[in-house]
Amino acid sequence: MNLELVGITKAFGQLVANDRVDLSVGAGEVHCLLGENGAGKTTLMNVLFGMVRADSGEIRVDGQPVRFADPGDALRKGIGMVHQHFMLVPVFSVAENIVLGFEPVRRFGFLDRRRAHKEIRHLSEQFGLDVDPDALVEDLPVGAQQRVEILKALVRDARMLILDEPTAVLTPQETEALFKIIRSLASSGRSVLFITHKLKEVLAIADRITVMRQGRVVGRTTPAESGEADLAAMMVGRDVELVVAKTPAEAGDPVLELHDLCVRDERGLTAVDHVSLTVRAGEIVALAGVQGNGQTELAEAVTGLRHVESGSVRLSGKDITNATPRHALRAGVANVPEDRQADGLVLSMSVADNLVLDVYDQPPYAKLGARDLARVRAGGEAKLKEFDIRASSVEDPVSSLSGGNQQKVVVARELSRPIKLLVASQPTRGLDVGSIEYVHRRMVAERDRGAAVLVVSSELDEVLALGDSVAVMYRGRIVGVVPPTTSREQIGLMMAGAAEAQPAAVAVPSGSGVPSRSGAPSGSGSEEQ
Repeated sequence: MNLELVGITKAFGQLVANDRVDLSVGAGEVHCLLGENGAGKTTLMNVLFGMVRADSGEIRVDGQPVRFADPGDALRKGIGMVHQHFMLVPVFSVAENIVLGFEPVRRFGFLDRRRAHKEIRHLSEQFGLDVDPDALVEDLPVGAQQRVEILKALVRDARMLILDEPTAVLTPQETEALFKIIRSLASSGRSVLFITHKLKEVLAIADRITVMRQGRVVGRTTPAESGEADLAAMMVGRDVELVVAKTPAEAGDPVLELHDLCVRDERGLTAVDHVSLTVRAGEIVALAGVQGNGQTELAEAVTGLRHVESGSVRLSGKDITNATPRHALRAGVANVPEDRQADGLVLSMSVADNLVLDVYDQPPYAKLGARDLARVRAGGEAKLKEFDIRASSVEDPVSSLSGGNQQKVVVARELSRPIKLLVASQPTRGLDVGSIEYVHRRMVAERDRGAAVLVVSSELDEVLALGDSVAVMYRGRIVGVVPPTTSREQIGLMMAGAAEAQPAAVAVPSGSGVPSRSGAPSGSGSEEQ
C-alpha cells in the first residue's frame, strides 16, 4: 500500500493539533513518526484511522483520494491500528478477540471456530507471532497481547499497520521480538507506520523518519543520515542531554535496609521472596528486571502501600515495616509511583492542589486547621517555574496536562520537602526525550544532596544510565547486584534467570552495593550485613 497524507490540519478550539501535515508511506516500508508528547502524532493517526475528521487536507491510498467516516472505513481500505492501550476483552480467548466483529460463520449463522483457528495459526506461523488461539487473553503477558492485536489487523487483511507507541510496556526482549515481526511484515509488502518517541528504536527499525513538533513536520530523514542527538534536537528544538550527567557516587550511611523481605501479590502468591538490599545516602540503586518479577510489590512495600508478610524495612535505622503511607511520608520517604494517574494524582483536582497533596495540612498551606488558598496558589506557581511544568494556570485540572507535565507535577510535589529516600517506579514511562532529561537530572540532584534513591525501571538504558549499582530481580528474588558497567547481555541473562552476577571487573567504592569477588553484594544483597 502507498499512503499519502496531504496538508492535514486539525484544530480543537484554539489549539492547532495538526498544521498542514504532509506524510507518505510506501509499500513494504517501516516509517517512524517521531515527536514529543503533544506534538500531534496521535491526532494525525486518529485522522488517518477515521476516529477524527480533519478540518482540511486529503488522504490518498494508492494515489486515490479517500474519506474515512469511522475506523470501519479505514479497515475496509486495508489500514489497521494497534493502539498503545490494547482493545482486548480479557475474559475472551485469543481467537474470540481476533474475530470479534468479523466472525467467520458456517450454516445457520454458527461461528466457524475451526476456520478461525486455522487462519489464526497460519498467520501466526507466517509472521512469527507465536500465539495460541485457545489461550485466555487475561493470562497472556503484555508482549503476547500485543501480538494478538497485530493478528486482529492481519485477519482483516490490513496492508498497512499503525503501531502507536508499541514498545511503551514491553521488555527489551519483547521489543526485539516485535522488531522481528515488523521486519517480517515489511518483507511481505505490508507498510508499517511506527509512532514513538524512543530514539534508539527509531534508528534500529526505520527505513524513513518524519519528525513532528508542535503540530508541524519539522524534519524528514533516515537512520543513515541522522543520529540520536540530531533527532532529539529536531523533536525538542534545542540540544538535549542524552546521557545522564553525574559524578561518581559518594555513598554514605545506609538509609534503606531491607532484610529477608517477603510480600504477596493480589492473588496471594509470593511476589517478593526473601529479599535483602541496602541503599545508602548519596547513591542510586537501580532495580532491573522483566515487568512482573516483584519490583512493583517491593516498591509498594517500602512506601507503605502493600503489606509485608515477613522480614523488615528500616529507614535510617528505624523500623518502618508496614508503616502507613502517611507515616512513611512523614519519615522522609518520597514516592514517584508506577502509574501516575492511578496512584500519583487526583485528576479532577487542580494542579495547585496536586502539588500539595502530601503537605496540605501543614504550614504554610494550612493554619489552625484551615487551608490557606492564597499560599497554595502561590506555592503552585513557584513550582511551575522551578520544575518547568507547562500549564496555562495552576487552577487547571491536572488531567488537562500532557503525560510529561503530569509526571513533573508528581516529581515536583515529592521533591519539594526534605527527604531521606526517593523511590521512583518507572519514572519516565511514556515520557518524551525532553521530559526524560529533566526527570533524570532532578533524580541525580537528589542523590547529590545526600538522599538515597531506589529506581525501579524496565528500561535497561535508564537502569544503566542512572544506577550507581544495579540490582536484578527474577521471580521475586535478587539474583545479583552489579556495577552499571556490566554488559547489557549479562544483565539481560540475569533478568531472564539464565545467569547470576559475575565478579566485578572494576574497582568500586566500599559499601556501594556492587558485588564483591565472591559474587555476594557488599553492603546489600542476600545476606544481612
